[in-house]
Amino acid sequence: MELILQFLNIIIFLALLMGGYIIGSIVEKRHYKSIFKREKETLKMQIVTAEPKLPEEQIKQVFLVSGNVVISIDYFKRLLAQLRNIFGGRVKSYESLVDRARREAILRMKEQALAKGAKAVVNFRLDTSAIGQSANNKKTVGSVEAIAYGTAIVLQPK
Repeated sequence: MELILQFLNIIIFLALLMGGYIIGSIVEKRHYKSIFKREKETLKMQIVTAEPKLPEEQIKQVFLVSGNVVISIDYFKRLLAQLRNIFGGRVKSYESLVDRARREAILRMKEQALAKGAKAVVNFRLDTSAIGQSANNKKTVGSVEAIAYGTAIVLQPK
């Protein structure tokens, strides 16, 4: 009887692990699909890391814009990353996590600027950090935060 219960526990663990993998993959694919669509919509928004040399009479308004996102890693990817830490090499599961967070933060910043009529964002900056319950534990990452910010410029109408 005890052997059956242990076997059942292993089956439940594997089922939850596979369920997490499947649901995590679906969520990630949907998020990337949303990102690709929104990137096409905001393609014309100019973003530069430098300060522009525009005459003051061309500028109608300037204001700070930002986009912030926190994305958590699913259990299956965390398990794969821990295995990768043992054997070494690229941790692709974390790469996709950071990529999604950065792109989403930039999109949110662009969307905020466009909603207020800006044509460009200057002095653009992008920061990422690990946060969450396990962020202080040097071996694991709980969530990744990305913040994109800059100065939006609304130009005078011609």
